[in-house]
Amino acid sequence: MRAIRGATTIESNTPEEIYTATKELFEEILTQNGITDSESLTSVIITVTEDIFAAFPAKAVRETHGFEYVPVMGMQEIPVPNSLPMCIRFMVFTDLHKPLTAINHVYLHGAKVLRPDLVKEEDV
Repeated sequence: MRAIRGATTIESNTPEEIYTATKELFEEILTQNGITDSESLTSVIITVTEDIFAAFPAKAVRETHGFEYVPVMGMQEIPVPNSLPMCIRFMVFTDLHKPLTAINHVYLHGAKVLRPDLVKEEDV
């Protein structure tokens, strides 16, 4: 089993932005890791910073065609002072049989500052 990390940010706490950003991040994680069907996934954990509360990001994963039955859980991040605001983070558990160095973790938009060492140039 492997875990794939990812994160993104939104500009405002609206359902539309939450769903759009979550869907974008989830699809990019799947694409960059060659995951084409839900049978490769064990579960997904999504956390949000305390300033995101207008909608459940997990809904965007559950509404992704072919991934409706993947177990998804949402939680709130620890509110550490001066941490990155408006941030959605992912931990995708998968049965990929790759070395750790071959896993593509995805950091988009403002979340690129969290792990600049893992950001690829093609990341949005």
